[in-house]
Amino acid sequence: MDKPTRSLAQLLNMSFGFLGIQFGWGLQMANMSPIYEYLGARADQLAYLWLAAPITGLLVQPIIGHASDRTWGALGRRRPYFLTGAILSSVALILMPRSSALWMAAGLLWVLDASINVSMEPFRAFVADLLPEAQRTRGFVMQSFFIGLGAVFASAMPYMLTHWFHVSDSGGATSAIPYTVRLSFYLGAAVFFGAVLYTILTAKEYPPDDMAEFERQKQESRGVASNVSEILEAIRTMPRTMRQLAPVQFCTWLGLFCMWLFFGVAVARSVFGATSPQSPGYTEGVKWGGICFAVYSGVTFVFAMVLPKIADALGRRMTHVACLACGGIGLLSVAIIHNQWMLFGPMLGVGIAWASILSMPYAVLVGSLPPARFGVYMGIFNAFIVIPEIIAGACFNRLVNFLIPRLPASMDVRLAVVMIGGGALLLAALLMLRVEEETQPNPAARMEKAVNVTNSDRLAAKLG
Repeated sequence: MDKPTRSLAQLLNMSFGFLGIQFGWGLQMANMSPIYEYLGARADQLAYLWLAAPITGLLVQPIIGHASDRTWGALGRRRPYFLTGAILSSVALILMPRSSALWMAAGLLWVLDASINVSMEPFRAFVADLLPEAQRTRGFVMQSFFIGLGAVFASAMPYMLTHWFHVSDSGGATSAIPYTVRLSFYLGAAVFFGAVLYTILTAKEYPPDDMAEFERQKQESRGVASNVSEILEAIRTMPRTMRQLAPVQFCTWLGLFCMWLFFGVAVARSVFGATSPQSPGYTEGVKWGGICFAVYSGVTFVFAMVLPKIADALGRRMTHVACLACGGIGLLSVAIIHNQWMLFGPMLGVGIAWASILSMPYAVLVGSLPPARFGVYMGIFNAFIVIPEIIAGACFNRLVNFLIPRLPASMDVRLAVVMIGGGALLLAALLMLRVEEETQPNPAARMEKAVNVTNSDRLAAKLG
């Protein structure tokens, strides 16, 4: 399919919704472990309590991706899912910090993660739908740009409210969760909905040129059994590049999960000297962990601007190898740091890695995918993100209990898990060396009848 080259403004419009999506993710990643500990969770329970997020992603992402491939209506193909997910996510963000018990917070995390996935999953296919091959790297990097920007403010929000706007943590209410955290989630709900709505209103989609054929295929895929069969068939005929990227994604996201799960609470103990959530330095340490997340997100925001140039010079594969190595070294170095300001050094490496993680694998992958299955394959690809998180969630309590008696007295077990995350990123960098890019669809994809066939002039006219 010939697709018109998009202007910078159009690239910005189609990716702006990720600003809101990442605001929601950023609040979740920086604050859920502390919220659980505020509500009484132990270190060996944290991984179990996080299980809701990856399990939800594993179930939701392929289903939503497949459904969006077969959708067309007044809002287009992917945008109905953007809107539905934004509404549900905003409600969950408002309710989350009002949790009064562990089971309530865990249940709301399940709802929040499912809702974010409903919005986020079609966004990956959205870029592949609308952009020609020459612009896809920049399209995915633009998503990294907005993800970095959104995460900067989301991660730093509780700290900013306290130290910049002098908002009290008590907020005049009795709750185990500080008022600054609660207010951050309320603000996040507004940002999430507003940013996604902006993309819905400003970015148009390609309509099927042969609507009769599209409707015929849609009718053929009706029913749960048919949908499951199509998803399983897509898994069976997975392109070679996708199979090679799978272990890279597995190790990458295992490393990231180690960081997200334990970084904030590790900093509170190893740098701020807290011994429990009731210690004087605990809340400040957790907030500083959020600032560190904001720093790496800020690095992502800046580095995304130059990442396409680096990819042009080194190639997508070697660019991703180098960036993953920066992240791995950064997380390993946290073990020797005891000054809060020195933590910004490791975050530089993590930010570089994060910018690449959010763009390069997708840019490498999309050239091997049949266009009519962009959605379902993006959903399946994200399974290699959530499966390691599920394994971590199911096993980390045993790992924590195994490590506690074997670690030096000076090292907290939470910090040890962060270091394991650094090793996982380095392993992902090595595995990336064996990935072969495909610039043309595989033979099975060439046989698949394209639904959206039209010429670039007519597409440009339809899209204004």
